[in-house]
Amino acid sequence: MGDGERPEAAKTTYREAMREALRDALRSDERVFLMGEDVGRYGGCFGVSLGLLEEFGPERVRDTPLSESAFVGAGIGAALAGLRPIVEIMTVNFSLLALDQILNNAATLLHMSGGQLAVPLVIRMTTGAGRQLAAQHSHSLEGWYAHIPGIRVLAPATLEDARHMLAPALADPDPVLIFEHGSLYNVSGELLPAIAPVDLDHAAIRRPGTDISLITYGGSLPKTLAAADELAAAGISAEVIDLRTLRPLDAEAVAASVARTHRAVVVDEAWRTGSLAAEVSARIAEDSFYDLDAPVERVCSAEVPMPYARRLEEAALPQTSDIVAAARRAVD
Repeated sequence: MGDGERPEAAKTTYREAMREALRDALRSDERVFLMGEDVGRYGGCFGVSLGLLEEFGPERVRDTPLSESAFVGAGIGAALAGLRPIVEIMTVNFSLLALDQILNNAATLLHMSGGQLAVPLVIRMTTGAGRQLAAQHSHSLEGWYAHIPGIRVLAPATLEDARHMLAPALADPDPVLIFEHGSLYNVSGELLPAIAPVDLDHAAIRRPGTDISLITYGGSLPKTLAAADELAAAGISAEVIDLRTLRPLDAEAVAASVARTHRAVVVDEAWRTGSLAAEVSARIAEDSFYDLDAPVERVCSAEVPMPYARRLEEAALPQTSDIVAAARRAVD
């Protein structure tokens, strides 16, 4: 590439972007290693780590026993010892088996040690429904983890964030949890090869608008953007906010958007009761009450264990039509 030429974007998928992020981390820092169930010879349950074992060897890409508490604990110990572990938990429901390690150890050790023991640990896991994995493998529990002080919670929803969030996450001295929505792995698009810094402290405006704010994250972003397209065809200009970082929450970006549009719809695949959508709605009520021209709308999953049958699963999940209907209620 000559002087002044811009790098060409390459066709890739969310899965491949995550894999390239892992490859770059392993190449650039010998302290980094990946561990988890089936991440090595099998290439990862969702194919994200395919080929990394052959490239970096079994010391850097380590298959673990089926014991989340054990290998998350081992990751915490490795981080305390100066390494930079990336721990993969197959799906978010399995992280509950390591909740004691995450909540009572990783999140609290820096505080409990008076600032002496940092835990620079990254934990990746697949979240969300929409793939007919039924009630035990379709949870959206990232809002639970966003409740916990001492950790950072990320939800990359775009190819750029999938590729570039991992590096600053590894540089964070505190534990970072990355939630990858399973429906996004096959999403494809163009991605520039150059490393771009990602700001982990601020939400992103994915589409500017003037009539209503659609606030979401993760796997709900594509549905929300599709809803914004439908609303635009009806003459309603919707601004789409991708929260990206769920803890710490960028409440200022939400308030600034509501100040521009005066209406808000919060889209969250988790259950409505006690959800992240509830927190965002409360922040809007606290920070933006006098900017609102209509009550805040929430679009969440039905409060049932996620059905296996495809039509029932689709009915239980937030869909583009639900987001459009909520926006219309707020605007009318």
